[in-house]
Amino acid sequence: MIKKMPLLVIIILFLSAFTIPSNVEKKADKVMEKFYETEAIRKETISISEADQEKIPSQFGDKNLFKVFVNNKFTGYGYIGNAPSKTATFDYLVLFDKQFIITKSKVLIYREEYGGEIGSKRWLQQFDGVPAGAKELRYNQEIIPISGATISVRNMTKAMNDLLESISILQKQNKL
Repeated sequence: MIKKMPLLVIIILFLSAFTIPSNVEKKADKVMEKFYETEAIRKETISISEADQEKIPSQFGDKNLFKVFVNNKFTGYGYIGNAPSKTATFDYLVLFDKQFIITKSKVLIYREEYGGEIGSKRWLQQFDGVPAGAKELRYNQEIIPISGATISVRNMTKAMNDLLESISILQKQNKL
């Protein structure tokens, strides 16, 4: 029994690694309520098989990729992700329309003293209108750098590129 304990701990940690913390999910829900101007929002989780997960750069785990319904009408998609900053991580939300074009992105929780400027509405608007399968967004080209937030800007840009590429791959395989 004791020999099996480390394996059990590893399995629990692995499963919880893909779980969205409740405070992050609550913040995402509030952002969606404000964006869609209603509290009548329902999320329907999209599951990605382990085999498909291995073919894409983004991690789609427990409830972080979902369809969005407003007043029971399918409106688009949402994704809650986590990316590294200098010494911690930050959580973010990306909303898409029905064609997987970004309509809104928001940094939900930023855990560093510096670099939080990536959460500004003005900076995040650079991603609005970008479709899945678009050419890669490049730091200091399509994406404006922020002094003091270089690592976070680079990692948010990478996370968005990975997400857009992952969705594009899944679309081409008719998985979405």
